[in-house]
Amino acid sequence: MHATKKLWTWLAIICLLSFSVLGWVGREIYLKAPPIAQVVDDTGSVLYTADQVKYGQSAWLSAGGQQLGTVWGHGSYLAPDWSADWLHREVVALQDLFARKDFNKDYALLETGAKAHVDALVKAELRTNTYVAETNEVKLSAIRAEAVRTVAAHYAGLFGDVAQYDKLREQYAMPKNSLPEATDRAALTGFFFWSSWAAAADRPGETGLSYTSNWPHEPLIGNTPTAGAGIWSIASVILMIGAIAGMLFFHSRHKEEDDPVPPKNDPLFSLKATPSMKATKKYFLVVIGLILAQVGMGVITAHFAVEGTSFFGIELGNILPFTVSRTIHTQFAVLWIATAWLATGLYIAPAISGVEPKFQKLGADVLFYALLFIVVGSTATGWLGTLQHKGVDFSFWLGNQGLEFTSMGRVWQILLFIGLLFWAFLLGRGLWPALKKPSESRGIIAMVFLAALCIGGFYATSLTWGKGTHYSMIEYWRWWLVHLWVEGFFEVFATAVIALLFTRLGLIRAASANSAIILETIVFLFGGILGTLHHLYFTGTPTSVIAIGAMFSALEVVPLSLIGMEAYRNYKRSQAAPWVGAYKWAILCFIAVGFWNTVGAGLLGFSINTPIALYYMQGMNMTAAHGHAALFGVYGMLGIGLMLFCLRGLVDRFAWSDALLAKMFWFMNIGLAMMVFMSLVPAGIYQAVAAITKGMWYARSPEVVHSAFMENAVWMRVPGDVVFAIGCLFLALFALRLIGKAKKEETVAQGVALEN
Repeated sequence: MHATKKLWTWLAIICLLSFSVLGWVGREIYLKAPPIAQVVDDTGSVLYTADQVKYGQSAWLSAGGQQLGTVWGHGSYLAPDWSADWLHREVVALQDLFARKDFNKDYALLETGAKAHVDALVKAELRTNTYVAETNEVKLSAIRAEAVRTVAAHYAGLFGDVAQYDKLREQYAMPKNSLPEATDRAALTGFFFWSSWAAAADRPGETGLSYTSNWPHEPLIGNTPTAGAGIWSIASVILMIGAIAGMLFFHSRHKEEDDPVPPKNDPLFSLKATPSMKATKKYFLVVIGLILAQVGMGVITAHFAVEGTSFFGIELGNILPFTVSRTIHTQFAVLWIATAWLATGLYIAPAISGVEPKFQKLGADVLFYALLFIVVGSTATGWLGTLQHKGVDFSFWLGNQGLEFTSMGRVWQILLFIGLLFWAFLLGRGLWPALKKPSESRGIIAMVFLAALCIGGFYATSLTWGKGTHYSMIEYWRWWLVHLWVEGFFEVFATAVIALLFTRLGLIRAASANSAIILETIVFLFGGILGTLHHLYFTGTPTSVIAIGAMFSALEVVPLSLIGMEAYRNYKRSQAAPWVGAYKWAILCFIAVGFWNTVGAGLLGFSINTPIALYYMQGMNMTAAHGHAALFGVYGMLGIGLMLFCLRGLVDRFAWSDALLAKMFWFMNIGLAMMVFMSLVPAGIYQAVAAITKGMWYARSPEVVHSAFMENAVWMRVPGDVVFAIGCLFLALFALRLIGKAKKEETVAQGVALEN
């Protein structure tokens, strides 16, 4: 008990210090972010007001935002990174303008020496910071103002309905009139200009260092990786190797206890499901429905990368634009995983405490229908808002906010936050009898409850930004939600729940599990909290973000060095006694989590997490490879494993079908591996080469994205997608079998009752 108290103390200290540093970094981002200013030319004419730039950000988000290309590398992978694209177009425009001014020729017709002269002028024009703090103005020369107007006309036509951009819209999977109002399009160009200006202009008092640490790569103006990006990348790799060595040394010195001799019979066999436990069955059926919907939207979204707005010749983009299909695909992924974990919490609370609180079933039912209303309502309003171009206010409050993984409107976010707090309340009152009672497993139960409180409380970070919040701060808070909420506290919750279930089955000792869970949480959060910053290297943040993010994201990989050992132990536990076979496929899902943690989160994650790697690969298909392998492979398989564990106690064991689950398991995992390594990884490497050799704008251009290699890479997803989809269908068949058996039993029971 004394050792466990010390571990709890260390956990509290690490969380307090880590969040203090994360809060300090947020303050620094707020103070040092690129200023949003009025843009004027040297005659004093206003190109953009500061309010226009702010409104342009909202206009872009309402048109699809991070589901329609990226800004500073965050968003979808089909349309361009608009900041990189604007920057390159402005460079080209300035080259021609300077060439005509000094040599009366287009840039392409100049001799080498003349080109060098023009290149120097262009570089100086873009890298010189002309921001005047006293008047909050960015002053442009006449020649640059002309270039800005030229580039702005391109984007105004592209987001409107100008016919000359029809082919480009098709390549970007954009509908006509993404922004029907001319005032919105004008403001949009102001936001794109600002994001590009911040990417090129030197920070005050610095030379050769832009607000975005020289991202994106644009060799024409000297936007190349900083020395800090290289140094901290090397330092992070050295730290990771040293920390892994230390972890292995610690593990060798502190040998884990052997697992106990398992009981002769299943301890949970006689567990009688309470009304609230039975109420979770419908949650799991919705989980399976959301999986099928997510996979369907994923197929459509991937195909848009080839045909633009069509699906095998059908003009599907008119009723289901790319921005909508991708929003549903990414949003449903988070929602079904979260629903599986929420239902698991409601199921285990009475099972662990042995007490069914009054009105607990009513609470579970109310929460279910509330969550269903939020899922259906947010999806419908987001879809309709996009099709009918409802505008900025509707998009922010009810429609699609345009932010990846957290796109639902603010009203739906508030309702979901209330729902999560209600879930934490239901879980807490269910676990309270067990928390009050001294027992060896009380520490694990406490960890489950604390993780649930964090899941409910930390969703409040989705409410921290408004329509006019600076884009750097939106990204700061968004990654609190995506990284800390999904990748942090949900994982702590799931790990504690798994340990609790194994303890109840008698497969691990409660005393050793107590210490192990707290220690695992310490190791994970020590790197995970500040590792959040690796998402923010180039989003208008100070260079300290690169240093802290690089070092701590390297530490996120350290616990994965022992994943193989844990997976092997879980495999041995699945063979500990004949009755454990009843939980075979749930346990194998947890083993798959270990594999994908190593491959998806570890190998593919660290391949892009160092500053120098992410500099060239941010916002491209290597990120998608990591995202698919980690999100489904780790969190998805965790959700499915927990679901199977709960369903085992909710349905008649004669209705169970291991044959269907075996096919589900292998088809899903093999299909995911095929999808990642036959399609996404090759495409990501191809784009990285393009970014290194010519620049980020080129890697995201139609010339690369719609090249023969990239389109063939999309088609190479088909075999993996088909195999994966078959696995999902076997899961659906498994669910239908359970429903059919349940209805048959109910009919038989009613018949017996009538006879009596």
